[in-house]
Amino acid sequence: MKTVCLYFQVHQPWRLKKYRFFNMGKDHNYLDDLSNRSIMQKVARQCYLPMNALLLKLIQENKGKFRCSFSITGIAVEQFKAYCPEVLDSFKALAATGCVEFLGETYSHSLAALASKEDFTEQVKLHTAMIKKEFGQKPTAFRNTELIYSDEIGAMVSELGFKTMLAEGARHILGWKSPNYVYANAIDQKMRLLLRNYKLSDDIAFRFSNQGWDEYPLTADKYVSWLASEETPGEVVNLFMDYETFGEHQGAETGIFDFMKALPKVALGAGVEFATVSEAAKKFQPVSVLHCPHVMSWADEERDITAWLGNELQNEAFSKLYAMKEKIAKLKSADFDYVWNFLQTSDHFYYMATKWLSDGDVHSYFNPYDSAYDAFINYMNVLSDFQIEVEKALEAKAAARKRTKKA
Repeated sequence: MKTVCLYFQVHQPWRLKKYRFFNMGKDHNYLDDLSNRSIMQKVARQCYLPMNALLLKLIQENKGKFRCSFSITGIAVEQFKAYCPEVLDSFKALAATGCVEFLGETYSHSLAALASKEDFTEQVKLHTAMIKKEFGQKPTAFRNTELIYSDEIGAMVSELGFKTMLAEGARHILGWKSPNYVYANAIDQKMRLLLRNYKLSDDIAFRFSNQGWDEYPLTADKYVSWLASEETPGEVVNLFMDYETFGEHQGAETGIFDFMKALPKVALGAGVEFATVSEAAKKFQPVSVLHCPHVMSWADEERDITAWLGNELQNEAFSKLYAMKEKIAKLKSADFDYVWNFLQTSDHFYYMATKWLSDGDVHSYFNPYDSAYDAFINYMNVLSDFQIEVEKALEAKAAARKRTKKA
């Protein structure tokens, strides 16, 4: 009997407003409030609210046999609270069913795992506290930003107490092996790994509405026949995708909601089970150790980190941001921590990518800037002003300390 593990990523970045050189020293509100509000409310209307309602109905209709998992960034939850609290309520309703697992990740969807073990740990703890507060669950499974993974990152996640981690079923790592089994981390073999079946995931996430695709239209019956087929070997098929696939990337007019509405009944009727991430990891023993000495992700053809750190612009911005870490820590200020968190969001670096061809099409779809250079200049203007304010705050703190000593 095959098991399907459905996992959805929920994330929206805090988008920066157009911040010019002349704003520096005068304007310290960096966010594009209008854009953030309108985008979040549009995605809530098209995706989050209708899809959450559908999932709740599917769980109830199938008496708990339909199960799935989410990771929701702290940045996204902040926007739910600010712009559409009903979305947060609908996720809480899913949590209350006992059929939906919420995974751990970095609070701000950051690249901290590539920069600072200490900051990564802080971000993960912040996110874990948010999940416990909002959804009443303590995450035991982990999904790093954009499925960024390596042997060392997996071991680092294990040290934080997580038992399972998600990763990409990248061909250059797996070789001839199938992603449809549970694997173990190469450094800490107690850490179990679930690997994304990128072909079957992308059939829904990217190809569903492509009328030029030779399998168009994709029906639930056809899809389940692939899942149950002997040509899909293995024990657990991991279908990981952006939640915005439903209603946003694939509009309601494509039939994506009808597809999802039919999928559980057809799958269960064909002997295919559903499991959350942790359930799947407990159900099956690891078949092998996965050796991944170099960092991989689920992005682009290369499945590496060049989407975020692949050119000089990105690397300069990334280096300057994380050079500020110790100064931010010294301030111990909630306001500065808040800005520090949203400036770490990986989307800012993604906007600076200079990739072309098929990857370039994907990058441009998500990019609010006209060019990578525009994204870089805007981000660096914000970062420079933030640096100036950090220095001022540190000087003020030092001066206050001196006055206290004299007194």
